[in-house]
Amino acid sequence: MKFIRDSLHGNLQINELEVKLIDTPQIQRLRRIKQLGFTYLVYPGANHTRFEHSIGAMYLASRLGNNLQLDDDEKELLRVCALLHDAGHGPFSHVSEGVRDTSHEELTSKLIKESQLSDILSENFNVNDIIKTINGKGVFGQIISGELDVDRMDYLLRDSYYTGVAYGVIDVERLIYNMELDDTITLRRKGVQAAESMLLARYFMYPSVYQHHTTRIINSMFRKCLRELFKTGAVDPVNIYQYDDLDIITGARAQDGYIKDMISRIDNRELFKTVFSLKLDEIENPEAVFKLSSQEIIKTEKELSEDLKIPQGYLIFDVPEYPSFDEMKTMVSVNSGRVKLGEISTIVSALKDARFNHADLCIYVPKDYSSKVSEFSFEDYIKIPD
Repeated sequence: MKFIRDSLHGNLQINELEVKLIDTPQIQRLRRIKQLGFTYLVYPGANHTRFEHSIGAMYLASRLGNNLQLDDDEKELLRVCALLHDAGHGPFSHVSEGVRDTSHEELTSKLIKESQLSDILSENFNVNDIIKTINGKGVFGQIISGELDVDRMDYLLRDSYYTGVAYGVIDVERLIYNMELDDTITLRRKGVQAAESMLLARYFMYPSVYQHHTTRIINSMFRKCLRELFKTGAVDPVNIYQYDDLDIITGARAQDGYIKDMISRIDNRELFKTVFSLKLDEIENPEAVFKLSSQEIIKTEKELSEDLKIPQGYLIFDVPEYPSFDEMKTMVSVNSGRVKLGEISTIVSALKDARFNHADLCIYVPKDYSSKVSEFSFEDYIKIPD
């Protein structure tokens, strides 16, 4: 038995199997993947990594397993799944997801099957059971990737702690204590307030941290840079889970032309400026915005660049991340049976309508061009699907 000292949860016990998994290159790589990507350029303390988050999620999984009175084998399965759930994340976490077609969950499954992780796991578990659970399948899958999962609990606490933003503080103790297992994970009525606080925490963390306007600009610039690295062959998109943050940054700095210029702008914080913003709550059907295809976005960027005489690649049309609040679907135990959290909580039902309040479509250009396009009618170029 070994111990890891975690800044959030204190001394965490790690058994022999978990030590073997942690000591693999696949899990050690997570030490070099920032949990919040480029958010450290906005909040200097946000240098925490996917590694410590995975350890924290593993700890919370065992806490929840104890509360649900699972047996030792079931608790160990949960711990292992929580430890491995982010193993397939690409460099800078979710930032690189916007450039490739494969989700980090799919990459995690591929990584487990094709690496030594599979050999280690097969000594104690069916590897397919591990993969299914990580992907949210089955009753235990809800604990790892569900509405009120340990992944979400840990990252809200951790991201709040390291950014210094107080919105992410949630009552994990009360949440865990009020969760029960029948044929599905259900929340007791006494846990509704804790679940509401978790939803509110995510609601406020979106504009403050996850979709902070400056972070969105940096992320958009980086994605342009990463796409070009894919095109040159300097980075293999199929094996993106083998790279860490420094690999990509170093590779970009070694390039010439557009790639070098973009990474230099990020390095020196010479960021693009917002020249157009369309708030989603002012659109009749905000959901339609997320139907915009990557081809339509690229086409809009091309047309605007040509008409504004801005070099290709230096005008960015940015669609916000979809404000998903799956916690609304959490089942709550009541006298008459089970109902969805959103049906018994006025706070949660209000958040369903309010979730688009902080989201907006944006167009970014370099500072040198921002004053020249201030009077331009960007709306004429943006075609939102029906």
